[in-house]
Formats: sequence, structure tokens, C-alpha cells
Amino acid sequence: MFINIANDNNMDQSLLTKVVLDQKKTFAEKERGITRDVDHNKYLKTKQITVVSGIRRSGKSTLLKQFSENYERFYYLNFDDERLVDFGIEDFQSLMVVFKKLYPAKTIFLDEIQNIPKWERFVRRVYEEGYKVFVTGSNASLLGSELATHLTGRYFRMELYPFSFKEYLLFKGTGYENISTEIEVEILKNFSRYLKEGGFPEFLVYKKREFVERIYEDVIYRDLLVRFKIKETKSFKQLAGYLFSNFTKEISYHSLKNFLGFKSVTSVRNYIDFMQDSYLIFELFKYDYSLKKQYTSNKKVYVVDNGMRNAVSFYASDDFGRLLENLVFIELKRKRRGENVFYFREGKECDFILRKGMKITEAIQVASRLDDPKTKKREIEGLLEALKKFNLKKGLIITENSKGKMKIKNKDIRIIPAWKWLLAK
Repeated sequence: MFINIANDNNMDQSLLTKVVLDQKKTFAEKERGITRDVDHNKYLKTKQITVVSGIRRSGKSTLLKQFSENYERFYYLNFDDERLVDFGIEDFQSLMVVFKKLYPAKTIFLDEIQNIPKWERFVRRVYEEGYKVFVTGSNASLLGSELATHLTGRYFRMELYPFSFKEYLLFKGTGYENISTEIEVEILKNFSRYLKEGGFPEFLVYKKREFVERIYEDVIYRDLLVRFKIKETKSFKQLAGYLFSNFTKEISYHSLKNFLGFKSVTSVRNYIDFMQDSYLIFELFKYDYSLKKQYTSNKKVYVVDNGMRNAVSFYASDDFGRLLENLVFIELKRKRRGENVFYFREGKECDFILRKGMKITEAIQVASRLDDPKTKKREIEGLLEALKKFNLKKGLIITENSKGKMKIKNKDIRIIPAWKWLLAK
């Protein structure tokens, strides 16, 4: 007698079929948005797996939509769907059966895949079967050690952030290639808005602060408290709020532990790591030749988007300089992937130094205004100290609207308005 023992843990194929068809229709109707400022050809003209990570609602699905326009047929599934809450590694085979029953294709788009354990094993298998695979996720550890083990040499990685200033202008319909006086005035107006509004696409469409607040809450609750099973809920939320209020400032794990009443320094460190993993904040290390000193020195904290910061924290008029510094840091993260960013301080402070390999390549100071003699002196001295320390001939000061050049102690210093620096190629 033959006994058919079914695996009750597997998802029903009829449910999977319904989800796939529903999402296919939704994806087809999705607005393509503005073309993101990434090298599309790099990811389209290769057989390698493309892995896109970034904070929620930064436009990852829209980027997949833009990639999909290059394929006549493709498979698509977004795992951020409550009907897929029980989806596991064993269900990928059923998913492929559903896909193949509907129509033939050799390209697969898998959206928000981070919550499916061992997904990288499935992706490797279909990659080796000849499929072109695109994957997105909302946490930086999407490319953790397990993934690196299974996909080494088989993928390209991209981190996607909310709109850059170039993308913001494109969204607003403002050109920046040939800048006349009239266009420059329009760019300056847009820069003032961008500095405070940030670049989350959903907010820019609807102009409602609630959209950005909801993204923040989703990250805090769904990506952090639930995912990491955090029990110190109140203290954790207070920590996130404190970091957003005190962005660009130095922090000490010990001070945060005492101030917010955490049980241990380890908890503070872990919670900040969790927030970084979800792209909510970023820690900036103080540069030192000693790695131990780098890890034990105070850190500076930056946030993923100025608009989010202003939506969840009180905005004061004297925050302008900090918003500008945060904007520059995020742009360095966005555009200078091959370089590590640090802050530098011995006698004076330099906001950012960049290291490529083992060599310091650039020193950047950020100052909203240079019309105050004391401020100008402080910013120049901090930059000069970094240039001397690392034997650099040139330095950069990014400002709100000041520009110019100067030569001090055989060092060439260029002063440039932030909007021009953001639009430079």
C-alpha cells in the first residue's frame, strides 16, 4: 500500500499562484519614477547576481521596475506581503514550479528577501541554472558571512539611498547640465528645500510628514524591535530619538548607558549596530593608526536622511550647519564606495578624511558660513592640520554659498558651495 506523506509545512501552491499574479499586476502598474543615478549597464550587462540593499522606501522596488524594462519576460515576488509570512527555504521550489507554470522566463526579481532564512542557497542554485537574479533587502547584513560564503564571486552589490540632489532636481524637473543665472536661482531654491526635506521619494510626492514618520516607525518596530527581539523597548526608542536629535555630534557608549539607563555598554553598542544594519544611522570613527584606539574613541553619528531627522526630532534654526554636514556625509557614502570615511582630530578637528586602501586621499571640512572670522580661522586650521598630518597638498571646504581659493603654508584650499559639490561629476 502506498502512503503519500505530505509536508504540511510547505505553502499551498494555489496561494503562491494568487500572490504571484496579484503582485505581477501591481508591479506592472507601478510608476517607474525618475531614472536613478546608478550605472544601470553595470548590473544589466552581466550574468552576476545583483544585490540592492537600503533603508525601507528608498526606491529599491522602483529600481527593480526600471531594471525590468530591459526584459521581455521575468518573474517577480515581493516578500514584504503578509500572505508570505510563513514562507521558508523549503517553499522556493514550489515558487519555481508556480513561476514555470505561468510562463517561461530566465530573469528573477526578488524584493525584500531579508526575512527568508537561507535564501542565498536558492539564489545560488537558480544562478547556476542560468537565471539572471536581482535581489533587494532592507538591511546591510544582507551580505553577511553566510551570503558571502555561498555567493562569493557571483554578485555585485549596490547600496541605495533616498534621492541625491541630482535625483531631487530631476524629480522637480530642474536641469543642471547648462546652468544659466535663471536656472542657478532655481537650483538654489531647490537646495534649500532639499537640505531640510531630504530625498525620500514618497514624501516628495505627497508632501506629508507622516510618510517619513511612518518609515521611521516601521524601521524601529518591524526591522529592529521585532526582528532582534529587543526587550528594552522604551530605552531603545529613547536611544534612537537621542541619536536623531544629536546627529553629527560625538557619542560615548558609556555616557549613553548612564544617561538612558541601559543595563550594559554592550546593549548600547549592539542597539546602535542594529540601527546601522537597517540604514537608520551611521557611526563615523575617529581616524587613528591604531585600530584599538579607533574602536575605543568617541564616535560621531549621522542619519540616513535630513527630512526623516526633521520629521522625528525638533528642528531649530541653528541646525543648518549640522544638516549640511549630514548631507555631505551621506553623499560621501553614496558616491565614494571605494573609500573609507573618518573624522580627524588631534589639536584641531577636520570633519572628514577619506582613505583608499591604506592611504589618506582627501580632507574635507564643512562650514555653513565663513563670514565670521573666528569660524573661518577654526575651520581652516582644522583642515590645515589634517593636510599636514597626511601630507596632502589640497583641501576642500564645503559651504552654504561661499566660494573661492586660497594658498596657506603651501597648501591649496578650495571653497565650494554645497550645491555645486553635489552636482559635480
